[in-house]
Amino acid sequence: MSEVELVLPVKKVAISRTNPKRLIIYSKPKVGKTTALAGLENCLLLDLESGSDYVEAMKVKITSLADLRKIGTKIIEAGRPYEYIAVDTVTALEDMVKPLALKLYQATPMGKMFDGDILTLPNGAGYGYLRSAFFSVLDYIDTLADNIILLGHLKDRQIEIKGKEVVAADVDLTGKIKSLICANADAIAYMTREDNQTVLNFQTSDNIICGARPKHLSNQQIVLSEVQEDGTVKTNWDKIYIK
Repeated sequence: MSEVELVLPVKKVAISRTNPKRLIIYSKPKVGKTTALAGLENCLLLDLESGSDYVEAMKVKITSLADLRKIGTKIIEAGRPYEYIAVDTVTALEDMVKPLALKLYQATPMGKMFDGDILTLPNGAGYGYLRSAFFSVLDYIDTLADNIILLGHLKDRQIEIKGKEVVAADVDLTGKIKSLICANADAIAYMTREDNQTVLNFQTSDNIICGARPKHLSNQQIVLSEVQEDGTVKTNWDKIYIK
């Protein structure tokens, strides 16, 4: 196999992407993440928590990594027909990959006789296998559609700002998994509900983990959905994924 020749650029390279490839949306429970995703056209919702029963959406329930692989295979065989794939939730995905993390450890000389909780390994060694399992699955999901949306739960944490303890909003994931997934995301939004509106906050601050690389999302607050007088929900995904 011949090596790809690397050429040094002699001028600025044009922008190749406008919208986020990987978008993280997190919030408190029952704020409206799943309902909002139901309004995104050509989006397949991978329901890992059985939280979509009351929402009419293009969805499939996933209870194991085997289910995920089967659905992924069908998506690939169908020619990757979905423009968007949403994982509901990435917090549940972390729990789902634990058996894979255990298999990765059991494949090593030290772990071939181990059959316990991977996270009980000394010196936190199990978390490294959990990270490897998590990101191998997430990288696989990335291949299934051009746009990936990861829904997550809120985790409050205490931080100190100017000598005062305050509560900060954070994504409910474990240690370095959270750090790496946030670093690799193109946009992170904290969702809140204000009266009849659901709002995505991309504004970076000391006590809210969010932000965005795309210019149209950077440091913005966007009304994603709004309940109309007749009870229907109007969504504004065209403000997130612009054409």
